[in-house]
Amino acid sequence: MKKIVQKILYVLARAILKKYKPEVVGITGSMGKTSTKEAVFAVLSSKLRVRQNLKNYNNELGVPLSILGVESGHKSILKWLGVIFHGLKLILFRDADYPQILVLEMGADHPGDIKYLTELAPCKIGLVTGIGPAHLEFFESIEKIIKEKRTIVSHLRPEGFAVLNRDDEKVFEMRDKTRAKVLTYGFSADAEVRAQEEGMIGEGVEIKGMNFKLSYAGAMVPIFLPGVLGRQHIYAALAGAAVGIIYGMNLVEVAESLKRYQAPKGRMNLVPGIKRSLIIDDTYNASPIPTEVALEVMKSIKLPAEDDKKFAVLGDMLELGSFSEEGHKQVGRAAAGSGVDYLVTVGERSRDISRAALGAGMNEDRVSNFPTPEEAGLFVQGKMKQGDIVLVKGSQGMRMEKVVKELMADPLQACELLVRQDASWACKR
Repeated sequence: MKKIVQKILYVLARAILKKYKPEVVGITGSMGKTSTKEAVFAVLSSKLRVRQNLKNYNNELGVPLSILGVESGHKSILKWLGVIFHGLKLILFRDADYPQILVLEMGADHPGDIKYLTELAPCKIGLVTGIGPAHLEFFESIEKIIKEKRTIVSHLRPEGFAVLNRDDEKVFEMRDKTRAKVLTYGFSADAEVRAQEEGMIGEGVEIKGMNFKLSYAGAMVPIFLPGVLGRQHIYAALAGAAVGIIYGMNLVEVAESLKRYQAPKGRMNLVPGIKRSLIIDDTYNASPIPTEVALEVMKSIKLPAEDDKKFAVLGDMLELGSFSEEGHKQVGRAAAGSGVDYLVTVGERSRDISRAALGAGMNEDRVSNFPTPEEAGLFVQGKMKQGDIVLVKGSQGMRMEKVVKELMADPLQACELLVRQDASWACKR
């Protein structure tokens, strides 16, 4: 059934792209894809008719559905017939409101995924966010991940643009694998679209977000990103700025449009916690490098009172293959060096995080492991007090948003603020 639906969607999507000829901005990488997609959408939609991926639709079914502009039929044959009918209607009749630009996140769980998606939707702009050990269970090595991801720039035509993260050497090396023009972004002095003077607004539980200065071609503007922490959001804003520049926008226009940036749920979002605490919700997914980055953010946060504490609640990181044990140990060592006062891990694999943290000098009384997120949440709830900050992160399958729901000040806002709150997740795990 899935193969039949996939084939039909491919044919419909190709026909729609051929008819409407939207320009495609394709985004891939091992981390930060969704935040980057949101930033690119925020910038371009201020001036043009733009569509981004629906929900988290970034695979062989999701990208065609995003091109059609409809949601999945899931297990309903009638709903899938409705999807097909919608696609045929777009082909047979002209929709005057069809997007001028499609901003499409392109994920890769298996070798060949990016090739499939770029053959379906050839890009004008190919953007690569960063490379790390994600989905190693299926790719076996970083080298194979690099080869997969660079397809998004190697397929570009000479009149296209490759937008590359200058701070990631594996990504920057892709400049030699494309015929397209190259525009780089990052914190490096060599980056063309550059961030400088980053900082946090507020301290402790009063943190409001991040600010930085955006520079390009001798011009500079201030940017404020409310409600989020972490460099990944600045990287996303830089990538959005780079794409805006390609479309002729100046920095003032870019800065104004980034006020519309809606950080995706579960990506270093600031959520008010019980007892006047603060939760850093990073529960969408996890792999070693982004988890270490999140711990670095925790390390940089200043607590105003001596008895204020920092908690890190970390779940298993899945799909790491043979790198699983070392990846978890790597995170454990990072946790020990991050200055968190309590480390709480969830799941069997995360025991390696705990062991490595203990081996790196964390006090045994400050390290705990639980089999489920619910148990971890109740434990932290009993420990935390006013002024504390809690980081929560783990792979999608670990359902770490349940920890956040246990700790947030207003659980009735869960549907609005947290990931995986729709009915399709209700009975899982």
